[in-house]
This record gives sequence, structure tokens and C-alpha cells, in this order.
Amino acid sequence: MRTEDFDYYLPESLIAQRPLEKRDSSRLLFLDRISGGISHHVFGNLPSFLRKGDRLVFNDTKVIPARVHAVKSTGANVEFLFTEKIDDLTWKAIVNPGRRLKQGSSAQIVNSPEISLYIGQVLPGGDRIVTLRCADKTMTLQKVLEEYGHIPLPHYISREDENSDRETYQTVYASKPGAIAAPTAGLHFTDSLLNELHDSGIDFSYVTLHVGIGTFRPVKVSDPREHPMHQERYTLSEQTSEEILKTKRDGGRVIAVGTTVVRVLEHCSASGALQPSCGKTELLILPSYRFKTVDGLITNFHLPKSTLLMLVCSFAGTNHVLNAYKSAVTENYRFYSYGDAMMLL
Repeated sequence: MRTEDFDYYLPESLIAQRPLEKRDSSRLLFLDRISGGISHHVFGNLPSFLRKGDRLVFNDTKVIPARVHAVKSTGANVEFLFTEKIDDLTWKAIVNPGRRLKQGSSAQIVNSPEISLYIGQVLPGGDRIVTLRCADKTMTLQKVLEEYGHIPLPHYISREDENSDRETYQTVYASKPGAIAAPTAGLHFTDSLLNELHDSGIDFSYVTLHVGIGTFRPVKVSDPREHPMHQERYTLSEQTSEEILKTKRDGGRVIAVGTTVVRVLEHCSASGALQPSCGKTELLILPSYRFKTVDGLITNFHLPKSTLLMLVCSFAGTNHVLNAYKSAVTENYRFYSYGDAMMLL
């Protein structure tokens, strides 16, 4: 197995820079994971692929405005990307450029010099432990992010974030703040589509996985089995676990809405049976992996040679998936976070 096995050609013009005005008007490529058959649809037609008793499992994480612009006393600009909360005043963050902020240094929020971000520690991987310093003792870093933060759009979206991204780069069911990237398969769902699915007898369950920066980190080794997989925080509740197990017992299919949901469910099925838990997962799913809980997958199109694409290939076969990607390119599908979707069943 080589990382190069998961490469494909994508014209830059097909990378979606903005969302569609209507979420469920995006296109949906259907891939039969057994036969490799491909057909093209609109996402709003999703109910026609499901049957009463099937269960959609969503990731209810909420993207936080985690990117903050600051300035040093020298006037040099720096950017913080806050990735994980430690306590109300202290978070883990990535600083760019890192060389400008060493341990013991600080920077002030742009246009708010009374709010200071202090570097208490530089971690081995280069991340910083950042502490808020502010005269207002009611201020927390979460409040700083809400007031001064920007939505951390992926690097392949070549524009600055806009106010509208706070809504569009968020699922309609997002409820648990903590992600620095959206679980993009869920961006296609509207309230009306969810109502239609519910009325059709489709059941819903929710897990939480806070998408981290690692989701964008490239695989730099030639053998993906040697890739150091990133950790992401997750929660699978006892209620959700029981709902999913009941669906399986009753003959329904468990459809993961996004690769993040797959990672949670399969991580929690490591013993062979789904078990509720919370913590961090670093599960890397590669071809030859045997899926234990997930029966179907709704997902967006992923970057070449990424761990997310490898997961999708593991689910439906590398040849089937790369043929589907080739078809999507030919049909001018929109790719990546604000792009179109595919369903594998």
C-alpha cells in the first residue's frame, strides 16, 4: 500500500469557494459500494435512497471562530488558531509565524490592546499554551473568540472569511462548540429535509467529534500505515449507542453522515460491539479494515492522498471510489468543504 495509490487529478476550478444558496440543492453522487455502479442526483433526493427503520448518525459539533489576529509590541502581525480549551483562560493554539512568539512573550488583539495573549509554554510539536491576560476579570478566551475570532476556513478556500460563513460553515443541527473545521457532509441538510426524512420513518442519532487541525495535515510518508494519525475529541453517549444497536437488531441500516461519525462509531466498536465512551480517538482506517457498525456513508469529496479519502476507499474499495471521483471531475462536481456530496451504500 502506497500513499500515491490515493491520488487523483482535480482541476483547481472545481474547488468550491462559496456555498450554494440552498444547501440541499448540491449534487449527490451515489456509489454502490458492492458493484461500483454510479449515478448522479440532487442532495434533496436523499430520502429516496433510504428506507423506514434506517438511522442517520450526525456529528453535532459546532465550529468556533477560532482564528484570532493579534500584534506584537514591535508591530509584527501574528495569527492564533485556538484548537483546544484547557480552562476558561487557557487554550492550546497554533501560532503563525511561530518564530515571532516564543515562551514568555505576548501579543495584543488587533484594535483591542487591553486584551493580551501570553505564551506560557511551547509544546514539542510547536503548539503553544496561551493564557488570556485582561483587566476585565469576567472575560474568558471563549468570549474573546466570539467577539474577535474569525471562522477558520480551510486553506484551499482562497478568500477571507465573511460574516455569512458563521452560518454557512455550520450544520443546521450544530450544538456543541469545539471544532475548528466543519463536519462538511452535514452542511447539505436543511431543516425541511430533516423533517421530510423524519416523516419518512428515518431515525436520527448524534455523536460529537470536535474536528481538529489534523484533518488538513497531509500524509507525508510513502506508506500510509506509518502516518502519525491526529487525535480528536469525541463523545458517544449511552443513548446513541443503544439507539444504534436497536437499529441493527431491527434490520435497519446505520448511515454515517461524514467521516467523523465513522471514526467515532468504529473507534467505539473496537471490541467488536459498540460501546458508549468519550475521550480522544486516533483511529486510522485504511483498506483491509473491517467495518463493524457503519453500513452506509454520506460524505463530501476529499483531498488527494488524505486520510479521509483513504477511509472512504476502505469503505467502498479504492478502485470504486477513485472511479467515482473521476466521474465527479468529468461531471464538474464541486469539491471539498463547500462542495457537493456522495453517498456510498
